Amino acid sequence: MNFITWDPSDTALRLGHFALHWYSLCWLIGLVLAYLIVHKLFREQKIKEELFEPLFIYCFVGILVGARLGHCLFYQPDVFLTSWKHFIEIFIPIEIFDDGGWKFTGYRGLASHGGTLGLMLALWLYYRRTRVPLWQVLDNIAIATPVTATFIRLGNLMNSEIVGKVTDLPWGFYFVQAGPVIGAEPRHPGQLYEAMAYFVFFFIGWYLYRRHAERVGTGYFFGLCLTLIFTFRFFIEFTKDVQVGF
Repeated sequence: MNFITWDPSDTALRLGHFALHWYSLCWLIGLVLAYLIVHKLFREQKIKEELFEPLFIYCFVGILVGARLGHCLFYQPDVFLTSWKHFIEIFIPIEIFDDGGWKFTGYRGLASHGGTLGLMLALWLYYRRTRVPLWQVLDNIAIATPVTATFIRLGNLMNSEIVGKVTDLPWGFYFVQAGPVIGAEPRHPGQLYEAMAYFVFFFIGWYLYRRHAERVGTGYFFGLCLTLIFTFRFFIEFTKDVQVGF
């Protein structure tokens, strides 16, 4: 291997004027897999079926709203908080032009840590409504979370964002779409490192669940998920380039 030139199309599928982007597709796959996994866990634990669908709705809305606000407030407050047009664009997936026109863009810009905060709030609200034991809810979500995180990071890879520092390792990526300055030198594919790690963490959690299902409801899997992901995140940050100036 003599470095990798990374210049994929951001569009996975185009039908007429409709375009499905890789980033959206990866988010969709991650959420669908989490849906199927948690649904299976609920059935195995004899939790009433009517208590599952509200959980998915709460999680979906919490993740989407949290991820959107996280991106706009953490990464681009200088854009979204400086004019009424951009403020509206936080909540409505459109771009507003100076002449009053607009076009649909989808939500371009989602932050995983904002999504995590939104998810935590959504799970607490779900617990308040349904009274399914909170630790049982958190443990089940934690078993599925790494697989969703895997596909989110693959979406970041397809978007050539969250790039790493310059490296001379043979698997360094030339992120062409990141611009002539960043793309001029091979860099760590930090997104790919994270995606592979989270995929491994999912199988660790699933294996331990199969051997110790009785621990669901104790906070064991929730704690394991946080420990694995954030311990890894601490070390992987040293391979990433600075994401924002501040």
